[in-house]
Amino acid sequence: MSEQLLPSYYIRRGSTLERSLLVKFMQQTYQELFPQQDFAHLARTVEQYFSQETPLWWVEYLDQGDPPQSPIASLWVGNAIDQVQGDRHTHIFLLYVIPEHRRRGVGTALMQYVENWAIQRGDRQIGLQVFQSNSAALNLYHHLGYQTQSLWIVKSLHNKK
Repeated sequence: MSEQLLPSYYIRRGSTLERSLLVKFMQQTYQELFPQQDFAHLARTVEQYFSQETPLWWVEYLDQGDPPQSPIASLWVGNAIDQVQGDRHTHIFLLYVIPEHRRRGVGTALMQYVENWAIQRGDRQIGLQVFQSNSAALNLYHHLGYQTQSLWIVKSLHNKK
């Protein structure tokens, strides 16, 4: 069952049977930022974390009675614990809109959708991870009131002997 997200855009709850499509969307988002990488390993991430407790939504574009196309956007969320306050909160694993449908309000509408969902279940915050190089996503999140709370810092060890 789907509901209208924006004019011509409909959102529907995904199923755990759609693992391969979720993997495909995850691979697309990462390949845009790192085109030379192979992201086959993301299937393991989906296998480990995707369940009934980590909801997935798809957005489909329906133009004046045409049959639905493949999803044009995806939103996958899970749970996290705020390490300062100890409260459970929504964590966004994936927000992806295919390039042809960007800058049409779909990402903003999805963020508002998940915010309403999180409020209804009693969460007081939403968290996510975004790459510093993804300026479009950073601009969206800052525009929606998200603020940096911490930095994820990594050190490569592959050159160590």
